[in-house]
Amino acid sequence: MREYTADLHIHSVLSPCGDLDMSPRNIIGRAGEMKIDILGISDHNSTRHGPLMRRLGDMNGVFVLTGAEVTSREEVHCLTFFENDNQLSAFQKYLDSSLIPFPNDPGRFGHQVVVDENDMILEEVENMLVYSIDQSVEQIEKVVHQLDGIFIPAHVNRQRNSIISQLGFIPSGINADALELSRHTGKAEFLGLHPGLSDYTFLQSSDAHFPEDIGRTCSVFRLEEISFAEIKMALAKKGGRRVVLP
Repeated sequence: MREYTADLHIHSVLSPCGDLDMSPRNIIGRAGEMKIDILGISDHNSTRHGPLMRRLGDMNGVFVLTGAEVTSREEVHCLTFFENDNQLSAFQKYLDSSLIPFPNDPGRFGHQVVVDENDMILEEVENMLVYSIDQSVEQIEKVVHQLDGIFIPAHVNRQRNSIISQLGFIPSGINADALELSRHTGKAEFLGLHPGLSDYTFLQSSDAHFPEDIGRTCSVFRLEEISFAEIKMALAKKGGRRVVLP
């Protein structure tokens, strides 16, 4: 079993809150500098940079989990990841059909651009991606798992846009593969307030919007090798695989 450093919450320039320097090429370059083995690309309500990020990661020795940070109808943020481009495409269609249409104001919220491997702009998304989709947390989780993906409620310790802040609890019917903590709270501190959640797997991520934040907070995955299946096993604490917080 080996240990691999993972940062599973990264926003590219496609997210309006993402810095203009957060192109796929720059993100992968910074991940290499920070010796990150596993990277999660999680733009708001969009997977459009996923395939390019995976290709660039493969070329540079970084394993990229592709997906999105989805905002539910209740304004809960959820990390979602998928193994291949077919699953990613199916989930993107679901997001496109569910996103509540509201025009983005680039001057106020930031640009939402899709770029290529040379940072050339291919497309600008018109609808605001940080808006909610018209689906509940329960509905999102079911769609993710129907596509054999990974579903992780994001930054559950935060006072905004977390499943606990928005719902007050984690519904028993939601099958969360793990819970993410932001860098501002440790696992022991969080469980002191929420002891009933001790059976969950926890991870921490940077939620990076700027290149210098990539790898600022990471988790360690103990795996036989890096693969989507092995990562799922670690989240499920199976076969000796697990996630360790530094």
